[in-house]
Amino acid sequence: MTTIKDRFCPKCGKPSDADGLCAACRVADTPWAVCDTRVTSTHCPGCGATKQVNTWTDTNRERADLAPDLARSAVHFHPDVKRRSIAVSVRDLSANRSRAYLTITGILYGQPVEKECMVELAWHREQCDRCNRITGSYYEGIVQVRAEERDISPFEMQKAAAIATQIEDSLQQGGERLSFISDMTENRDGLDITVGSQHIGLLIVQGITAQLGGRYTTHPKLVGEKNGRQLFRITYLVRLPRYQRHDVVKLSRTYAEVEQADSRSVRVFDLSEGRNRAIKEEEIVRLVGNARNAEPALVAYVAHGMLGLLEPATGATIEIQERPWMAVRAGENVQVLRDGGTLVVVR
Repeated sequence: MTTIKDRFCPKCGKPSDADGLCAACRVADTPWAVCDTRVTSTHCPGCGATKQVNTWTDTNRERADLAPDLARSAVHFHPDVKRRSIAVSVRDLSANRSRAYLTITGILYGQPVEKECMVELAWHREQCDRCNRITGSYYEGIVQVRAEERDISPFEMQKAAAIATQIEDSLQQGGERLSFISDMTENRDGLDITVGSQHIGLLIVQGITAQLGGRYTTHPKLVGEKNGRQLFRITYLVRLPRYQRHDVVKLSRTYAEVEQADSRSVRVFDLSEGRNRAIKEEEIVRLVGNARNAEPALVAYVAHGMLGLLEPATGATIEIQERPWMAVRAGENVQVLRDGGTLVVVR
């Protein structure tokens, strides 16, 4: 049976709500918060990434934003402390050192507690794994973007570069720091993209062929061995199709606009019949141009299934047959390409 005598603190003699020491004496005997005297932050001077143990992490935070969290990491609480709070004030002493002043509060065994401590913050610079590879010209593959039997167009060049950059950004945000693009060069043959991992190289060629068509092949080359494992560099060769999207081509009896091309067939929009169909590449008589480079022509009149167009260069009226897919009125513009003396209306 518990008696009144059992409810007194054996240390101070004051009443205790529980067996043993009272709350105040328990608090006095408990190291409820301990501060490390020094904390080091390692960051890369090239990209700003921070290092935790042996792992690098990308961050956009400046030193002033990192310092309070770094200082708080120096505080170690007793597990019984509730409602923890740490107020931080930081003063920079030099380029490599700062001093943090901490006010720490909480509730321990129902008693409010507070203490102050000072922590030295050391800012250490070290080149990260990615920057080290880039500056050392390390790479695991090259993506070569070329076109079949023609020069690659400026649009395709820009589109391929944008696809590669978007894939790099996605992988970097997902934590794949070593999946980077170290160089991207335009040349007379096409576009060369130097990549830091085989994974990003494969994703880039898959992304380019998915959006621009064509096919790709891989050509590995043994460059050495590490820890008993063979090391390869891979050349990814992308061959864009001979005809690109929005190319306008002359067929035997009509004109058509290319929608998709691969090694077997070409899907086109027939500009006479206004329908999609597949044709063989051999059916194409010649390339007229690309609809992206079309120029506007004013529709002077629409009458009896015919359109009167003002020739953009001379202002002369040229009459062409209206097509089922056209929905134009007098006073509006249509987009045209020239095929010799013929104006070809495109979508």
